[in-house]
Amino acid sequence: MQSDSGDLVFVEESKVTRQKLLLTPWKVIIVDDEVAVHEVTLMALAGVKYEGRAINFISCYSASEAQAAVRNNPDAALILLDVVMETDSAGLELVKYIREVIHNNRIRIVLRTGQPGQAPERDIVVNYNIDDYKEKTELTSTKLFTMVISSLRAFADINTIEMSRVGLTHIIDATRDIFALKSIELFTTGVLEQLTAFIRTNPATNFLREGEVNSIAATYEDEEWRQMAGLGKYANHHHANLASFVKKNTYLKLKKAEETKQNFFEENLIIAYFEDRVGNKNALIFEGINHVSSLEKDLIKLFTKNISISLENLHLIEDVDETQKEIIYLLGGAVESRSKETGSHIKRVAKISKLLALKYGLSAEDAGILEYASPLHDLGKIAIPDSILNKAGRLTEQEMSIMRTHAEIGHNMLSSSKKDILKKAAVISLEHHERWDGTGYPHQKSGEGIHIYGRITAIVDVLDALLTKRCYKEAWPLEKVLTLLEQEKGKHFEPKLVDLVLENIEEILKIQEIYPD
Repeated sequence: MQSDSGDLVFVEESKVTRQKLLLTPWKVIIVDDEVAVHEVTLMALAGVKYEGRAINFISCYSASEAQAAVRNNPDAALILLDVVMETDSAGLELVKYIREVIHNNRIRIVLRTGQPGQAPERDIVVNYNIDDYKEKTELTSTKLFTMVISSLRAFADINTIEMSRVGLTHIIDATRDIFALKSIELFTTGVLEQLTAFIRTNPATNFLREGEVNSIAATYEDEEWRQMAGLGKYANHHHANLASFVKKNTYLKLKKAEETKQNFFEENLIIAYFEDRVGNKNALIFEGINHVSSLEKDLIKLFTKNISISLENLHLIEDVDETQKEIIYLLGGAVESRSKETGSHIKRVAKISKLLALKYGLSAEDAGILEYASPLHDLGKIAIPDSILNKAGRLTEQEMSIMRTHAEIGHNMLSSSKKDILKKAAVISLEHHERWDGTGYPHQKSGEGIHIYGRITAIVDVLDALLTKRCYKEAWPLEKVLTLLEQEKGKHFEPKLVDLVLENIEEILKIQEIYPD
């Protein structure tokens, strides 16, 4: 069936589920020191139900007993409260305790008194946070029924408002947290984590719903629904076609959501479907969550609307980043082509540098900057004459002096930029020929005085140059290269980086296979 909100809602439920809903009673606390009042109240309200739910009555015979009952039943909907019990104002003190001490403002409080002169109605209504005032003599069976039903309705409405407030707060907090994530993969994972936490928590009780939740963030590309992120049993299906691993029913409902552009809610399955302004199709899928209220559905819609806008912006940012990366590769490749090398060298340097940066302990963000910046390490060679750059034999002392100027030339070309990647590329260009022992160039920096980006690029540049053929030499065998690295440990290269290369040589060689000359 279709709901008023336009979502397609499947209302088939198991008998057990329906029974659980029907057996969840409203709680009404009767507080009076007269046994007869309890008996009459229970008799008058016997069998009464509201919204299909029965009423569970909790009897208390003193205000102190009632305090414990209210504390132990924070979800109680109504308290029918006598004023005069242990003392003339015991009931009024209990009202203060409920509202001011334990701060329960949801429960509806109806004062019932047999001695109205001791507690004048106007004074009580003005000075105490109660919801109704009744004299016991005026509470006929019909009026008692009307009063209880209206109080339960008010309690339900207050809960709805509170659930809306809590839900909106959660949505705002969730979107604030995930908007800080700049990669699409991290962003979509954050979306799943936040929304799963939200819909797993039953707003009516603030307790987690039972059962395991498995979720997917999916996008439609190349005529297929593919996973962007997943949680639970779907955590290890990155970028896989959903048709290859989700249940057939789930995939069919997803296709239906795509066709109708509507959300789906049924037992054990939620599909939140949304498109951005440029037509990208996205969906959030949750398996294992039942009985989502209309309020929760509205909040899910609000959440996905915000997510859609942010995801669109992230796609645009990613496109810009990819364009910048491609330009950097093209520029670095142009430099390499002048020295009769292939552009694969700069790609290998970029990927291996990122690998070592992560192994070294740098953050994913810093490792990503190094990946983008390192391809420009030899940019200054663009100013070196071809006769020197492509000389097959050994360079003379004068030619070597000219060749070494490329470090500062590249630095000068890049350092004027305000972009972080190019500023880091300037540092790499200047320092990737410095040596750990201080015998490098152009400024004879040593140890940690050399920027970590320069230290990483230095060892990667040499490693790749030795393993591949150049105009002035043949490729070295791996054993010879590793021997050289060991010999230069603590001299040319930082010891820790040499160890990392040796420990991760298999991953490095895989990168070389992916980007051959």
